[in-house]
Amino acid sequence: MSTPANSTQQLGSGLKVRHLTMMGLGSTIGAGLFLGTGVAIQAAGPSALVAYILAGIMAILIMQMLGEMGTVIPASGSFSEYAEHAIGRWAGFTQGWIYWLATVAVLGAEITGASAFVASWFDVSPWIPALIFVLFFGIVNLLRVRAFGEFEFWFAFVKVAVLVLFLVIGVLLIFGLLPGHTFIGLSNVQESGFTPNGIAGIASALLAVAFAFGGIEVVAIASAESEDPKKSLVNAVRSTITRVFVFYLGSVAIITLLLPYSEIGAADSAADSPFTKVLTLAGIPGVVTFMEVVITLALLSAFNAQIYASSRMMFSLAQRHDAPSIFTRVNHRGVPTAAITLSIILSLIMVVLNYIDAAAVLTFMLNAAGASLLIVWVFITVSELRLRPALEKRFNLTIRMWAYPYLNWAALVAFVLLAILMLSDPSARVQLISAAAMFIILFVASLVNSKVRGLSPWEKAPLPEHS
Repeated sequence: MSTPANSTQQLGSGLKVRHLTMMGLGSTIGAGLFLGTGVAIQAAGPSALVAYILAGIMAILIMQMLGEMGTVIPASGSFSEYAEHAIGRWAGFTQGWIYWLATVAVLGAEITGASAFVASWFDVSPWIPALIFVLFFGIVNLLRVRAFGEFEFWFAFVKVAVLVLFLVIGVLLIFGLLPGHTFIGLSNVQESGFTPNGIAGIASALLAVAFAFGGIEVVAIASAESEDPKKSLVNAVRSTITRVFVFYLGSVAIITLLLPYSEIGAADSAADSPFTKVLTLAGIPGVVTFMEVVITLALLSAFNAQIYASSRMMFSLAQRHDAPSIFTRVNHRGVPTAAITLSIILSLIMVVLNYIDAAAVLTFMLNAAGASLLIVWVFITVSELRLRPALEKRFNLTIRMWAYPYLNWAALVAFVLLAILMLSDPSARVQLISAAAMFIILFVASLVNSKVRGLSPWEKAPLPEHS
């Protein structure tokens, strides 16, 4: 195995099945859904649904592949370790560091956004709630993994409950079943047409939503610390279709049916969110403050999950000697204290960079983070494609990738087409080039690391004998 079996370096197993199941439902429900949906609809009108369907299918395929590998090889490094088994040590190093850097890059953005809302409520300087949140969630993660799981469970519960409420209210409004409202049906769609901006509009919308489902990978990482990794990951994988087609597509469908296409656009605040506009249409009082609270919770949930994911990836890299060995340190509860402390310190640094507007550093890191998910997804697809025959021989696969290997190749073609589409858009092009630059730098670093260790970067780590 690529991970040394040292009892002083093993993570705990305090996450319950209910934690992972709820995380599976709520992991992709973030501030981007509540604030960013209007960008896609503005670009494509009602046909933004097509863009969400395409992005959702890609996310579902990735989750199915992760589920197949994760149920038999639960690992804190997840897809990074699978790349090391399937492709070579350079791939595990490169993918692990890309994911870690991308996660760290957005830590400051998430906490800065949440702090801005809280600061406005209490009329204080934003750095005060930012510091409180960083320290609070740092302590939560340092206590024990179950503390992290409980917070994510309730964060996810609130987000899911809000979306279910939104869907119910939206359906009642569409059919004119609320007091004082008349039947709306397809009138707004008929007025604008389903594709007001044609294929080009759908392509623009796809660029806006391509990475909307980033966050699904956290469940695969967390399953390694579950009391029942296989059952937890199976439940999380099965919930992927629900969250994509019910929560995302249901929300977008309701927004496009209820609001005129001309009234939907980019949201700079909770008041501009299409979710807020729909709930206002229903006559719900205090809806702006309500959505601010929901968005703040979504941001804090993402921040909490990113501290967790970044610390576990660093722990895994350190165990495989791809990062300093100090980050393998765990306490008596199996919590990687050194890796979490690093994430906390970097969170504070990223918050400071946000407030002092260190444009050059932040722009490069955030741009690279924006497209890094595409690189991670390609690695996951290639890993499953190469590992499947060996996994079938060694393990009883609870989850299997559908139509293997044809859907794998279809996914890779889709990722290539998405990359080409990104090159056609100035802002997306910058993200792709930044991520490519990060990939090249880390690839070279992987070769240097292997040479120092006296190993071949092309050698694959052996698979474990038993799951």
